Amino acid sequence: MVEIVGSFSSFSVDDVPKAREFYAETLGFSIEEVMGGLRMTLPGGGQVFAYPKPDHVPASHTVLNLVVANVDDAVRSLHEKGVRTDHYPSSEQMPLDENGILRDREGGEGRGIAWFKDPAGNVLSVVTD
Repeated sequence: MVEIVGSFSSFSVDDVPKAREFYAETLGFSIEEVMGGLRMTLPGGGQVFAYPKPDHVPASHTVLNLVVANVDDAVRSLHEKGVRTDHYPSSEQMPLDENGILRDREGGEGRGIAWFKDPAGNVLSVVTD
C-alpha cells in the first residue's frame, strides 16, 4: 500500500501574477511560488496549488470553499475589495438575496453561501458551516 503523508488540491489559472495578487492581497493567503505556480496555505493549515495553464478553461464548479463565521460580513468585505458575488438562478425553495447569498433557512442570521470568481474565472465560495 502507498504510504500517504499529506494531501492538497489544485486548479489551473491563466495568469500567475494576477492569481498571486488576488489570493495574497484580497483573500490574505500565505503564498509560496513553487514550480511556476502558487502553493497557498489556507486558514486552518490546508494547502492548495494554483498552476499555470496556457489553455486554461475556468472550472464550472466550485474549486474552493472558504468557511467563514458570518457570510454577510464576508460578502461585504469582498464587495469592499471590488469582488462581486455571482447570482446563479434560484428557486422559491432556494432563493438568493440581492447579494447573491443562498440562505440556510434553519441557520439564522449570517448563515449561508455565496459564490464569486478569481481572476482566472474559477468559482470560489464563502460559506458558513
